[in-house]
Amino acid sequence: MDGGTRSIPARPRAGRTALRPAVTAIVTAAALGLTPLTAQAAPPAPGDAQVTDVVAAAEGLAKDIGRLTADAAAAQEKLDGAHATAAMALDGYQAAQAAYELARARSDAAAASAARASALLRAARADVVAFARHSYMQGTTDSRTTALIMSGDPSQLIERAALLEAAGNHRVTVFDKVAVAQEQAARSQVVARSTVAEAERLQGLAARALSDAQAAETRARADAAALLTHQIGLDRQLSAARTRLIALVGDRAATDLLAHLVPSPIQVPTSPAPGFPDDRPLAGPGLPAVASAAIDAAVASIGTPYAWGGGGARGPGPGVPPDRGVIGFDCSGLTQYAYARAGVSIPRNSRAQFTSLPRVPVADLQPGDLVFWATDPGDPRTIHHVALYLGQGRVLQAPESGDIVMVSTMWWTGYAGAGRPTG
Repeated sequence: MDGGTRSIPARPRAGRTALRPAVTAIVTAAALGLTPLTAQAAPPAPGDAQVTDVVAAAEGLAKDIGRLTADAAAAQEKLDGAHATAAMALDGYQAAQAAYELARARSDAAAASAARASALLRAARADVVAFARHSYMQGTTDSRTTALIMSGDPSQLIERAALLEAAGNHRVTVFDKVAVAQEQAARSQVVARSTVAEAERLQGLAARALSDAQAAETRARADAAALLTHQIGLDRQLSAARTRLIALVGDRAATDLLAHLVPSPIQVPTSPAPGFPDDRPLAGPGLPAVASAAIDAAVASIGTPYAWGGGGARGPGPGVPPDRGVIGFDCSGLTQYAYARAGVSIPRNSRAQFTSLPRVPVADLQPGDLVFWATDPGDPRTIHHVALYLGQGRVLQAPESGDIVMVSTMWWTGYAGAGRPTG
């Protein structure tokens, strides 16, 4: 997801009543063969009725153009929001999947520990049986020991007073080993069962998060297809309206008229707006060799396809549906890979990358820093995109499905902050 780089239309600068004299002047000048900036010999002035008709027609066309332009901007803004929502859902799935994988690793370790404890318990029980048999054969136990030797559960030996009496001083070592081993085995089994249950719970959460993310991305892609069709229709209507307006008042007058009546795009910010209070620790000076190695790895990945949910520390990887079959990176997969090649481990998803890294003020941005965007720069929970800062107003990013890893101009709309991985 590219965080949204398109400009948003501003509100009209004045109301219809206030603009009417300016519009009339422009149209009258056009009707006279003039423009607001030139004065030439003109044909006889048109009558008031003719000027009124031309003004009304020009105003109507300009309003149509303004409405179509605003509709296109609103549709694009809605689409950008849908993509951001899907990116945040993907981020949530990746966080849940990482938690599940960690829990599964803990579960595997607990199962291995339980297996070792069970093996030790079996060995300790075998020692007890061997000791009991030896005692019986040496005649150091009474007839009650026979029952102990034939017992199906060697742990019951601890509870049999006859063997305890026969064991003498050596019983402390033999039976204490069984008691300790049995306690360790029981404790290990409890831990193993609980870690399995936690891993299964997190696996369920990850599966639901993936389903939600896939649904959001599918909707966003459907919106994109619908917007394309809508945009084609709007472009045709805009072109026809501009052609009619130019035919009515001329090219230059049409340009002046639209400047008065059609909403102008807001200029893209050249610096970030104030965001949320960032209580992350301030980053140190950084390690140039680490940053350079990360940049080299990312630059070598230019041209790699964007894969939704794809890639990671080991390199490009298969995307998840709806990008099944695409081998590449998503935004945080690319940054994790770049720093893995530099010997630095960072989390898999963009929100975790942001929260785990020390903050970098805009004035201190250095090549290799990670820069983040959010739907609400005042809320770090809405972070949905990350890129690698290259310096000189450029970033390297994996933008969105259908794109490739590329170098882009830095943008500030939705900018949430930066972090510096140093190991």
